[in-house]
Amino acid sequence: IQFGPGEDLDAYPRDFARDAELARAAGVSVLFAPSPEAMYPDGFQTTVSAGPLADHLCGASRPGHFDGVCTVVCKLFNIVSPDLAVFGRKDFQQLAIIRRMVIDLDIPVQIKAHPIVREQDGLAMSSRNSYLDLEERRSALCLYQGVCLAREMYGRGETRIDRLRAGVCELIGQTPLTEIDYVSFVDGDSLEPVNTADENTVLALAVTIGGRVRLIDNARLAHGAPDGQGENGN
Repeated sequence: IQFGPGEDLDAYPRDFARDAELARAAGVSVLFAPSPEAMYPDGFQTTVSAGPLADHLCGASRPGHFDGVCTVVCKLFNIVSPDLAVFGRKDFQQLAIIRRMVIDLDIPVQIKAHPIVREQDGLAMSSRNSYLDLEERRSALCLYQGVCLAREMYGRGETRIDRLRAGVCELIGQTPLTEIDYVSFVDGDSLEPVNTADENTVLALAVTIGGRVRLIDNARLAHGAPDGQGENGN
């Protein structure tokens, strides 16, 4: 239910056998992988609202997406009753929304942020990377290059958001096969847009590659700070 009309639910990459083997190799004892029918039986109608944190960034481009995320994650937490749940910082907005949901709904689970995992050339790992052909794959590097440029500019003392955004947009705009969804500089805790960059500012961006593959990335501008939010990793 986190996929909207016209999105890639049917085509989304799935490799349960590989996932299961990776889990087994990591020492996992039990996999919980319910069917859609088990999660959403006939008559299902109750959903969880993500609230204002979902109003911008990916939420603006994918209306209802984060309501679906909150609903399915809340259901999984209620079914499994985990002590700890790990979410990647690549989905920066999702991490913030789930943290808020856990606090607001008094769900007894610790949310831990995992650093962004990148390919050797810097592209953030994503299931959707498998959609890319060779030329698109090269173009997709503009997201990481944009992140690096913004951090370099900030490291040289540039704090004006209009200058930072212009630099990133120019880099991406000069890359073939790219279309910018958003390039936003936000507070790392509230996700609200900022007027001047500081050590808590996060660059979040979404770019469509080849007219069909939408990729996201993010990073704090301050060097030495982890990608995404949560300075202590929790």
